[in-house]
Amino acid sequence: MQARTFIRRLTEALATLYEPREAQRIALLAAADRAGLGDRTAPLLADPDREIDLDEQTAEAWIRRLAAGEPLQYLLGETDFFGRLFRVDRRVLIPRPETEELVDRIRRTERAARRILDVGTGSGCIAVTLALELPAARITAVDRSADALAVARENAARLGAAVDFREADALHGLADRFAGEEPFDAVVSNPPYVPARDRATMHPNVRDHEPALALFVPDEDPLCFYRAIAEAGRSLLRNGGSLWFEIYHEAGDALTRLLAEAGYERIEVLHDLQDKPRMIRCRKS
Repeated sequence: MQARTFIRRLTEALATLYEPREAQRIALLAAADRAGLGDRTAPLLADPDREIDLDEQTAEAWIRRLAAGEPLQYLLGETDFFGRLFRVDRRVLIPRPETEELVDRIRRTERAARRILDVGTGSGCIAVTLALELPAARITAVDRSADALAVARENAARLGAAVDFREADALHGLADRFAGEEPFDAVVSNPPYVPARDRATMHPNVRDHEPALALFVPDEDPLCFYRAIAEAGRSLLRNGGSLWFEIYHEAGDALTRLLAEAGYERIEVLHDLQDKPRMIRCRKS
């Protein structure tokens, strides 16, 4: 099939779900994958008559799945994070650019860390990247989902990262899971943080396809994961150790108060490249 034909048909099928430029971008990326180009779309723009590896039946299946809102990353089975390809499917969230920013800050700030804990690891993108970028540190990662841990372990094996994965629930007994062990120099988490009330306004490719367990929190207690992890951090972290969170853009002030009340110091709300407050760093006193 010609790239031009597939891109046109898929762009038209996505018109009701996405803005025109986003629909075309998804179509170009899908075609580039089938052309063996990875995420390089420029060659298809230069040569739209190029043949791609899609027969009619497969093309129809791809168009049907993507038009139903399935994220392209799940269809391809992988996504780029920090310059590496991570396996993703419906068992885990698709890593976001702001999480790359969080990892980059940790990578540059925690170079002396010997032990780092990732809470709610999902695909393992944070833990695996830190293990590869900070090879002197021992990285441990936990998740309450056995399915997510299976994906994370696969990513670590594929990318050659040494990570100690364990099943643990951030809301229940997290500190007990590490009783008697050496404290951590840093704890990082990108926990569920979207209030349930916002579910209806989310794009269907997220709301209907990514795991709700990793996305949503109760409206009556939207900071429940942050509170539990901060409380556990008092036992998990060494004195002076760092606690890092990715946060909901509306939660910065409330989280600052929560962390101060929990006894943390040097609390910083950090902005992403879109100048939204999306990260917090603080220290255990």
